[in-house]
Amino acid sequence: MGRINATASFGADPDAVWAVISDPASYEQWLTIHTKWKSVPERFSEGATASEVVTMLGMPNTIEWTVQRFDAPSTLTIAGTGMAGVRTTFSLSVAGDGSGGSTAQIDAEFEGAMITGALGMAVEKDAKANLDQSLANIAKLVAA
Repeated sequence: MGRINATASFGADPDAVWAVISDPASYEQWLTIHTKWKSVPERFSEGATASEVVTMLGMPNTIEWTVQRFDAPSTLTIAGTGMAGVRTTFSLSVAGDGSGGSTAQIDAEFEGAMITGALGMAVEKDAKANLDQSLANIAKLVAA
C-alpha cells in the first residue's frame, strides 16, 4: 500500500479553498491527475458516486468513486476502485490558520496487486509530485 500527503498554506480564507476542492467542475483546473469525468454529480455529497479518468505515470485509469465523507466546509473523502482492482482513497481537508488564511491537505492511499515493489514506489513518487502541483494550482485559483 502506498500513502502520501501534501500540505499547503494559502492567503485565501478557508471558504474560498473549500469552494474549489468541493466543486467537481473545478477539478480540470487544479487536479493534475484528472483527465475527465465520465459521470459526476453537480455537487459532491456523502454517498454520491462519480466515474473519473485519472492519468498517472502516463497511464489512464477509470476510477469509480464514492464520497465517504462530506463535512462542509472542511473535509471531503472519496474512495474508489479502478482497473486491475487498484483501490484508492483521497481525503482533502481545509482549515483556517488563525490569521485569515488557510491550510489545505491532501492525503492519498493506493493499494492493489499492481501497487507493489518498484511500480508502487514510482506511483508514490508520481502521486506526491502531482499532489504538490495540484495544491499549487489551487493557490493560483484562490489568489485570482
